[in-house]
Amino acid sequence: MEKKKVIVGMSGGVDSSVAAYLLKEQGYEVIGVTMEMWKENTGDKSGAEDAARVAKKLEIPFYHVDFREEFRKNVTEYFMDSYEKGLTPNPCIVCNRKVKWEALLAYADELGADYIATGHYAGVQKHPETGRYSICASAAEAKDQTYALYRLTQEQLSRTLMPVGQYEKSEIRRIAQRIDDFVAKKSDSQDICFIPDGDYAAFVLRQRGKKPNPGNFVDLSGNVLGQHKGLLYYTVGQRKGLGIAFGKPMYVYGLRPEKNEVVLCDNQELFTRTVTVREINAMAVEQFREGMRFQGKIRYSHKMAWCTVEHVAGDEMTCVFDEPQRAVTPGQALVLYDGDFVAGGGTITDKRFSAHL
Repeated sequence: MEKKKVIVGMSGGVDSSVAAYLLKEQGYEVIGVTMEMWKENTGDKSGAEDAARVAKKLEIPFYHVDFREEFRKNVTEYFMDSYEKGLTPNPCIVCNRKVKWEALLAYADELGADYIATGHYAGVQKHPETGRYSICASAAEAKDQTYALYRLTQEQLSRTLMPVGQYEKSEIRRIAQRIDDFVAKKSDSQDICFIPDGDYAAFVLRQRGKKPNPGNFVDLSGNVLGQHKGLLYYTVGQRKGLGIAFGKPMYVYGLRPEKNEVVLCDNQELFTRTVTVREINAMAVEQFREGMRFQGKIRYSHKMAWCTVEHVAGDEMTCVFDEPQRAVTPGQALVLYDGDFVAGGGTITDKRFSAHL
């Protein structure tokens, strides 16, 4: 029987290196690929060099492929557009769907590969009731990456392998020591890959060739409270870094781009039960219907909470949580879970703020 061919996206880090190793051990014909996605005056090739070294040790073919145009068009432009519209984007979600999967699958087709694989802490299984492909929870709960994968399509999932998802991180590092001691000790990346210093506002201003645009802080009634340094510096729920003392704790309620205003509130006013999303992607379920019950996450680090689908119309859906949730943020995702399976989700809209914004 001919071995199935799989392309592994290799970053030079621990997880993707182990993914390639595990798949080779399982009998796949493995090809390593480093996806060149972003360079900004760094000349940093260490990730690709580490990936190439691992591929050589595993005795697998290795390619360094330029995906910078796909990344710019689908990820960085979306990221900057979102911030300029007063939204808080999640670039990893878009990158997974449009670049790490869509572009990599197209390249896999060129090489005649059956599958692509990544080092994500998640799994791919068919839902036992619907029979649809779904992302499912990993063994490493603290590292679980299912939230950022909810937009993948059935076609993409049908050709995806995630061998790392059944292991704890400590086990992955032990396996990595069999391959390359240096890679085994590399720290996990935490920041957005194209903004390693975490200064999102500076990145957007630099790329757009703009300067900060100060405006007013206002309360929910529209009263002016002071001056902010530019909408790019703020997100819903933020308290620190406002740069002004109000005599009591104040938090960002929302952004009003058309008036260049940052709306502030007290902590209690940040809570809501109702969340509306657009750009719905159904994964484990074929479609969402009113009355369906799920556990939902409104951000990557959010603890799941029970909610009910209240209304679905076209590409928009409203879910109501049993308990109020804090700092629901337009631009982030609401991801719905059916047990360990990702049911689907969507991008949070600004309807939550319509009464005041």
